[in-house]
Amino acid sequence: MSLQRGIQHSNAEFNIEGNPFAPPQGVYPGLLSLLEKFSPSQATLVPDSQAQLTSDHGFDPLQDTARLAPLIATIHSFGCRVVLFVDPGCVAFERFRDIGVDRIEIYTGPYAEQFASGVTGSALDACRRTATAAHKCGLGVNAGHDLNQQNLPILRQTIPWIAEVSIGHALIAEALYAGLAETVRNYVQLCDR
Repeated sequence: MSLQRGIQHSNAEFNIEGNPFAPPQGVYPGLLSLLEKFSPSQATLVPDSQAQLTSDHGFDPLQDTARLAPLIATIHSFGCRVVLFVDPGCVAFERFRDIGVDRIEIYTGPYAEQFASGVTGSALDACRRTATAAHKCGLGVNAGHDLNQQNLPILRQTIPWIAEVSIGHALIAEALYAGLAETVRNYVQLCDR
C-alpha cells in the first residue's frame, strides 16, 4: 500500500507514534513533518529519549503542558486526533484537556509485568484510576504496552470504555505460532467483548 495524504480504509485508522520533540536525524524528517505529509487519523505522542528502546513513561500534565500546547494545535491543523502517552496513576487531566488533547494512552507496562508474575492489584488499579479520571475529564482512553491475549481481557473488563489498545510485539510473536489471520481475529474478538 502506498501512503497518501489522509488515506483511510473502511474500518482502519492510521496512527503515527513518536516523540514530537525529537529532532530530524538522517532520513527521519521529524514527527511533525511525518504528520503533515501523511495526515493520519491519530498522532500518539510519547516522551521517549533517542536512546530508549521502547516507551517506559508518559507525559506529565503539570510539567509538560506548556511545551505541548503549540504542538497540539499544529497537529490538529493536520487533521489528526492527538493522544498523549501517560503513566498509570496519573489523574490530573484538566490541563491536557484545556490544550486540546483528545485522548490519553495509559502505559500498561507495569500492569503487564504484575500480571505475568501473578499479581495484578496495584498496577491494574492505577490504570483504572487513570482511565476513570480521563473519562470524567472528557478525554478518550487508549491503553498500550506489553498487552497480549492473556492480560488484555482483565484490562478490558476493568476499563470497558477503552477506545483502543496498542498491541504490536505480542501480536507478531503470537502470530508466529498461530498465524497472523487467526491472531488478529483473536484480538478483534477480545476487544469487541
